Amino acid sequence: MHDYKKLGFKAGLEIHQQIDSPKLFSGAPSFLRNDEPHYVIERKLHAVAGESGGVDSAVSHEASIGKTFFYEGYRDTISLVELDEEPAHAINEEALNTTLTVALLLDCEIYPVTQIMRKTVIDGSNTSGFQRTVLLAHDGKIETSFGDVRIASVCLEEDSARVISRDKDKVVYRLDRLGIPLVEIATYPDLHNPEQVKECALKLGEILRACKVKRGIGTIRQDVNVSIKGHDRVEIKGFQDPKMMIKTIDCEIDRQLLNVKNNKTTGDVRNAKEDGTSEFLRPMPGADRMYPETDLALLRLGRQRIDHLKKHLPKLRTDMRAELEKKGVSEDLIELVLDDSEILDEFHTLLDIYPMDANLIAKMVTLWRHEFATKTKKTLMQIQSVLDESVYAEVLRALADEDIVSSDVKPVLAKVLEGSDVNDALKIERIDDNEIEKEIRKLIKEKPGLRANAYMGMLMAKFKGKLDAKKAMELINRVIG
Repeated sequence: MHDYKKLGFKAGLEIHQQIDSPKLFSGAPSFLRNDEPHYVIERKLHAVAGESGGVDSAVSHEASIGKTFFYEGYRDTISLVELDEEPAHAINEEALNTTLTVALLLDCEIYPVTQIMRKTVIDGSNTSGFQRTVLLAHDGKIETSFGDVRIASVCLEEDSARVISRDKDKVVYRLDRLGIPLVEIATYPDLHNPEQVKECALKLGEILRACKVKRGIGTIRQDVNVSIKGHDRVEIKGFQDPKMMIKTIDCEIDRQLLNVKNNKTTGDVRNAKEDGTSEFLRPMPGADRMYPETDLALLRLGRQRIDHLKKHLPKLRTDMRAELEKKGVSEDLIELVLDDSEILDEFHTLLDIYPMDANLIAKMVTLWRHEFATKTKKTLMQIQSVLDESVYAEVLRALADEDIVSSDVKPVLAKVLEGSDVNDALKIERIDDNEIEKEIRKLIKEKPGLRANAYMGMLMAKFKGKLDAKKAMELINRVIG
């Protein structure tokens, strides 16, 4: 265990999260494909000077390698923008609003006017030799158990092409990922130990999941900037799982301590490996690789847009969890509801129709669908195509109007699955109270001294779905009492 304070440990985080919208500057679809590409193009890229007049050291390093790049594409989903054969279109409004929402959740200051920039990148991951990026917000914060962490910037940028294969002289990329919108969050070096780094990454992830972002492996990338006293900053890229951060950071500290001992303290960019170590990628980049995007005008963010987004900020998982707990939803059901954004939306819609039993609705949209799928040997998708939101809404309206009782809901849904019209399924034959009471007295006479639940079980077995369970229990208790 390291004494992080004594070592002068400092760290900052960079989070890159794909946004679930069309591509940022072309409007092309933003999904990955595994079918055979329609074409391949070949390119070489060259280093150019940035707006300061110099050539960035990281760019020079990439240029010196001299690789040839091959790009796989599809005629129906890859646009001329991704091929660098057409100027960028206007920025995607959906992606812009999502990024601004993230910034507001982080309590950032929004720039009223900003400039879309080009960042020189010639490792082949961008066909143009640059990545478009725009700085939207600054000076936010996020709370951790170790203290507040300041947010330096929130940017919106293009994702790079994905690597298909790589060897000494060439790299094959696929253009399906190029141009997918990314929100980039960068913190100040306010993280003082690896545990805080991990906690901060998880909290930023929670904020991102509250917004319209993509989910799954490869949709989020996390970089950690690390330094100790006497050593320049090192950027470690490629974290998919925050769990690996602690081990990797501790390994990096060991490496930097050895470097300090050997007077090799220059910072660089490294790639995180699965075993917790890292490997050299390129020199640390500087400001020379940035210059304005010449094909697009200044981006003006009106007060009206910001005010609207502030009024419609999404709730975080922790807040939603607390609300569901208050409504009496069990822990297991909360996890199932929160795990899927579509289910969560459906849950809230149905809860507006019938707010009296959140636990029942949670079961309807999660557990019961799985139970029906298992029982009928159908897929979950097939079940959802029949028991959709409109069916659930109709059943819950009937429950709210007291046309049915809670115990009727599951049998009604089962009838709909069997092919019944929902209105027919809701027509439930009821047993008269007098007949129920008569049967209760008969059961007590035949089998005296049993608990109320035992008599209830016998009633339900006899009348099979024709019983109002709540009313029947009231009658049992009255007769026994």
